Amino acid sequence: MDFSGVSVLVTGANRGLGRAFAQEFAARGAKVYAGARNPASVVDEGVVPVRLDVTDDAAVEAAAAELGDVSIVVNNAGVLVGGQDADSIRAEFEVNFYGLVRMTDAFAPILEANGGGALVNVLSVLSFVGRPAWRGYAATKAAAWSLTASTREALREQGTRVIAVHSGFIDTDMAAGQDGPKISPEDLVAQVLRAIENGDDEVLADDLTRAVKAALAS
Repeated sequence: MDFSGVSVLVTGANRGLGRAFAQEFAARGAKVYAGARNPASVVDEGVVPVRLDVTDDAAVEAAAAELGDVSIVVNNAGVLVGGQDADSIRAEFEVNFYGLVRMTDAFAPILEANGGGALVNVLSVLSFVGRPAWRGYAATKAAAWSLTASTREALREQGTRVIAVHSGFIDTDMAAGQDGPKISPEDLVAQVLRAIENGDDEVLADDLTRAVKAALAS
């Protein structure tokens, strides 16, 4: 697929995986809107910083009103608070789940108006399996996986491709304190862009994720 001239919005684009998405789309000729709570934190040339807090209804609606040419939305913004208390878990849901709800509802009509396009939801291997230490985060990703499936069904008639992206640890700040194999942001981004090009609905980015997904059947 030729991304030249395509308008892309990436949330959480000021660092880590979101920054890698923004850089690669820009390198392929796309017009990239780099969403961040603080637009001044977006320092890469060739992208357009956009003030965007996915936990804020008004901010999401303002972004949608401003960015009417978008045909690909990458819902990358996410948090791992890590606390076991209800307030910590609620904070994770506000970004990881309700952020997807807000972004989907605001941008689905724009994607339809621009020919369908693609909605990319960055999820996790924890969409499929829970872990006590990350019970809140895992729950948000499981809920987001279910939401992604519902969204795919809802937007099929308007021609919007809805892609679920699952991976284990990614070599970013979020996983800096974790041991074990890590996929590079650039590798994951390349897989997602191939999925957009090929019309795939799902990206299982590493061996761990593929094994866990396959084990669900048993």
